[in-house]
Amino acid sequence: MTTTERTGGDRTGAAGKRDTYTPETLLAVAVRVFNERGYDGTSMEHLSKAAGISKSSIYHHVSGKEELLRRAVSRALDGLFAILEEPRAQRGRAVERVEYVTRRTVEVLMAELPYVTLLLRVRGNTQTERWALERRREFDQRVADLLKAAAADGDLRADVDIRLATRLLFGMINSLVEWYRPHPDGAADQDQLVDTLVRMAFDGLRTG
Repeated sequence: MTTTERTGGDRTGAAGKRDTYTPETLLAVAVRVFNERGYDGTSMEHLSKAAGISKSSIYHHVSGKEELLRRAVSRALDGLFAILEEPRAQRGRAVERVEYVTRRTVEVLMAELPYVTLLLRVRGNTQTERWALERRREFDQRVADLLKAAAADGDLRADVDIRLATRLLFGMINSLVEWYRPHPDGAADQDQLVDTLVRMAFDGLRTG
């Protein structure tokens, strides 16, 4: 085999490898690296090595690592805000709506675990991170408003400070990203976790 043939074969192999990468698979790799190294501690070189493709190949898909961050946190935020538009989040007594939103938030967190983990770890050092933090606050405020409405309806205990209850509820949900890992039992394990968290939260908050 000639040198030209060997070189041509190598290019074909590299091109074939690049062709198997999509924006979605590249995003999954980027999220894993961001979570492992931290966004600030991740360079394009790190992403290139983790993906097994050249930096120029990455730039073929995105403008840089901040675009990857934006896509990743957008995926998490879109999943969370979509919950608020679901029928059971918009109809019925406030306490039933906030309990439903809590349940679905945990389900989205488990389904999009790497993406929500990244969202919860942004610190506001870039424009994208500041945007993500603002969106997070907006989501949290809408859930807090539901809790306040449930308290005003008399469906939550009067001796519980709603601001404290809101913080504790978010803290319990968000802590899942630090220790929850999918179990081989799959859906059954997830359903049990969701039921347990919702019971612990709302059995202590509801009146009667």
